[in-house]
Amino acid sequence: MSALGSRESDVLDPPAEQDGGVLSKAYRALSVGIVSVVVLIAFEATAVGTAMPVAARELDGLALYAFAFSGYFTTSLFGMVLAGQWSDRRGPLGALTTGIAAFAVGLVVAGTAQVMWIFILGRAVQGLGGGLVIVALYVVVGRAYPERLRPAIMASFAAGWVVPSIVGPLASGAVTEHIGWRWVFLGIPVLVVFPLALALPQIRRRAAGPVDAEAGAGSFDRRRIRLAFGISLGAGLLQYAAQDLRPLALLPGLAGAALLVPAVLGLLPHGTYRAARGLPCVVLLRGLAAGSFIAAESFVPLMLVTQRGLSPTLAGFSLAAGGGTWALGSFVQSRPRLAPYRERLMTVGMVLVAVAIVTAPSVLLHSVPVWTVAVAWGIGCFGMGLVISSTSVLLLQLSAPEEAGANSAALQISDALSNVVLLAATGAAFAALGGGSTAATTGSGGGHPAAFAAVFLPMAAVAVAGAWVTTRLRERPAPTR
Repeated sequence: MSALGSRESDVLDPPAEQDGGVLSKAYRALSVGIVSVVVLIAFEATAVGTAMPVAARELDGLALYAFAFSGYFTTSLFGMVLAGQWSDRRGPLGALTTGIAAFAVGLVVAGTAQVMWIFILGRAVQGLGGGLVIVALYVVVGRAYPERLRPAIMASFAAGWVVPSIVGPLASGAVTEHIGWRWVFLGIPVLVVFPLALALPQIRRRAAGPVDAEAGAGSFDRRRIRLAFGISLGAGLLQYAAQDLRPLALLPGLAGAALLVPAVLGLLPHGTYRAARGLPCVVLLRGLAAGSFIAAESFVPLMLVTQRGLSPTLAGFSLAAGGGTWALGSFVQSRPRLAPYRERLMTVGMVLVAVAIVTAPSVLLHSVPVWTVAVAWGIGCFGMGLVISSTSVLLLQLSAPEEAGANSAALQISDALSNVVLLAATGAAFAALGGGSTAATTGSGGGHPAAFAAVFLPMAAVAVAGAWVTTRLRERPAPTR
């Protein structure tokens, strides 16, 4: 049973806690604590993206730039499955605290790295922690909050990304320019003390321990753990092969595919990769949307710094509006009057994502103003808000109650795995066209703009494929006689 598989009957509604919302006296400490964890993760994601071009350049690691992002997603795959097993059998407290600790340790390793591979190792440790945390948080919500409060706390999670999306790039850019990129990484671990102090006592009281004695006595599902390890190791080998253009790189690439393919088939719904109608398409769409957008977004600050000579602060600011428009898109899709048009909204969302991605590299032409990226990315984030939240809604609608947990885990895996695979592919294309060369890092516009075009244009095509998938989200009704 996955981390999101807690049954509604497992969550009690004590009479004394029926009144009030997520910020009522009964839930205030827990709500502020776990939303603070989300804010911390969001701030790290936005701040690190701004500092990454400078870190990679100083560590002479531009050719390995994509690894700094995909390494995080690779280990998060294993962390997600492990957290599901851990939380179902022993409660989410251990997975959450271990995840936060690993997240903080990874930041310290990355912030003190002297070579790019140590930096990537730190990002991988972060990813393991992030995978543990995100699944454990969903288990906490399922166990600690009554059904009527879950939509509100999930909306708070989405809102928790807004301020970091605006403040994170600006703060990170200022720290990177005036103090150094390392302090972007080393300063964040201090922030974990506050959410832990607030949330852990409440989690221990409300959500600690297994769902039932039988579950607690059971051992981990070794098959799922093996499949999760196969996904992580296979994805890592594929990334390594993608960055090494020598013929010998085919060997780790083939080994990675041999591990990855059966593991994916075992963990995702049958028919996902042939776009079977219904649930498989929902899971597939989540991967296409998240993977295309995140892979493209990872290269936006680097493109603006190296090709248009922007400072890290201004480059990060180009992504700042996205948090607000993403939240707006999520709010729009949640309106009850728009529920009958959900699939159409998702089609519109994927079209907006494709338009944003294909527009971004237009700034490689110096006649195009750099603010074009900020506008395009705000539009793309609005589209993502429509799509990502809707996939979660549709998933639960199409899942039987006893399958909701496993299907939700599949959605998370599709999201992270797509990020890994598409970042590996774009990183290989970027390196093959000279994106990691010295000329490309001068910031004078004399590098290799074709390397960036090779990132953005294929990802726009993936987003267009996602728009087609949105037409297959509902199963066709049976013909009437």
